[in-house]
Amino acid sequence: QVQLVESGGGFVQPGGSLRLSCLASGFAFGSYIMRWYRQAPGKEREWVAVISTAGTTTYYLESVQGRFTISRDNEKNMVYLEMNSLKPEDTAVYYCNAWLSRDEYWGQGTQVTVSS
Repeated sequence: QVQLVESGGGFVQPGGSLRLSCLASGFAFGSYIMRWYRQAPGKEREWVAVISTAGTTTYYLESVQGRFTISRDNEKNMVYLEMNSLKPEDTAVYYCNAWLSRDEYWGQGTQVTVSS
């Protein structure tokens, strides 16, 4: 059974930090490109960050570049999103995504709220 389980969301003040984690199971994790998406209230889901299978290549949404870092541990089947200097506009449900050609899996999401 394929599962992606996110954790680490919560409430944080502007300027704060959070680290999201995603534990994968039920598929060949190391063969999949991993991505983080987010969806704010009333908005469409948007891509935030992507990491290659070996973890050597990463890309980011321009608005999070320099503040967020995606990483993965293929031995632990984990992908992470380190989020620093958080802003109110980062408030959203964050989703973990695994992609390989025609296979794509999603987690259930974890809420991140940035507010004073």
